[in-house]
Amino acid sequence: MSALIHRLGSTIRQLRESRGWSQEQLAEHASLNRSYVGELERGAAIASIVTVDKIASAFGIPIGQLVSADDVPVQPGVAPGASPSTYPTTVPTT
Repeated sequence: MSALIHRLGSTIRQLRESRGWSQEQLAEHASLNRSYVGELERGAAIASIVTVDKIASAFGIPIGQLVSADDVPVQPGVAPGASPSTYPTTVPTT
């Protein structure tokens, strides 16, 4: 269970940082307390399903992406509330 809590926290931090948000900005978007966001990111608190849903909604992603066992694909530039259908479906080649 501890691995899941730490993975969730790490995923939240990665997504937050990819958007250039502070913990306070994420807290505002998700209607949470800033210190609680920090606790979640550190794995010091266990989020309820309601909290996970608030965070997913703030990022505009499906809730499953926060708790997936796979690496989180970071979507920089995706606006909060954006529909998952707006995510690219192909990997750009260079």
